[in-house]
Amino acid sequence: MQTGPGRYILVRVNRCSEDGTERIALVTGGASGFGLAVARALIREGHRVAIVDISPESLSAAAAVLDGRALALEADVRSPESIRRAVRECEEVHGGLDTLVMCAGVIHLKALPDVTEDDWDQVLDINLKGAFFTAQAAAPSLRTSRRGRILSIGSDASKRGSDLLQAYSASKFGLVGLTESLAAELAQDSVTVNCVCPVGCPTTGMGQAIAAWKSEHTARPIPDVLASAARTIPLGRNATEDDVANVILFLISDAASFLTGLAIDVDGGAHVGFIPGIQSK
Repeated sequence: MQTGPGRYILVRVNRCSEDGTERIALVTGGASGFGLAVARALIREGHRVAIVDISPESLSAAAAVLDGRALALEADVRSPESIRRAVRECEEVHGGLDTLVMCAGVIHLKALPDVTEDDWDQVLDINLKGAFFTAQAAAPSLRTSRRGRILSIGSDASKRGSDLLQAYSASKFGLVGLTESLAAELAQDSVTVNCVCPVGCPTTGMGQAIAAWKSEHTARPIPDVLASAARTIPLGRNATEDDVANVILFLISDAASFLTGLAIDVDGGAHVGFIPGIQSK
């Protein structure tokens, strides 16, 4: 196993499906959270998968979780050169690329006076600029495939702002705009571009950090915080990584070939609103 700039971890690649319809997917942020769940789901469906992450330790752990059935690539989505290298290595090992799932993301919760320039730049660079560089690097192969798919992970914060989430909300709103722009530009080559916008998921690393923050600032135990969050969702439960992975599986399928430029809420109905005094949150 070799890591570092320009190096990758090569693990056993899953075999092609019998009917030859497997997809070749690159998943950024693929070593944890939504990215790992998506990689697991893609592999289960018989697709060839490469996962990308900035941490070699996380990549090694994810490769073990995936039972050696993925190509693990170390790259930084903030660097055009780094992500181009990862795309090229995926193409060389897997024989092409027709699906891109962008899950890399970070968050912070801070009051407006406390947000530093470094705070702002880190969130925008990873969540939005990184998505642009990754899509830019993958676009030639996706166009050539004539069945390309780009999926990105937005958020309920892609649709509505919230206090303490200035940079995160800006990055996720921007991701929806990027989705629509790419969808318009790549449609002529049968590439679809969509954004999946989940409500908070307490089992991802980001979800766990937010739950811990809420617990600290409300003096309530984390199980109470999560139960309270679930009560705000009409379907009565919190999101899971599989909820998001299942939507992505549909959007990369041939059944979704006429859907592009969408920002799809995966939130158990949380976006639909309530009548004050009638529904209880």
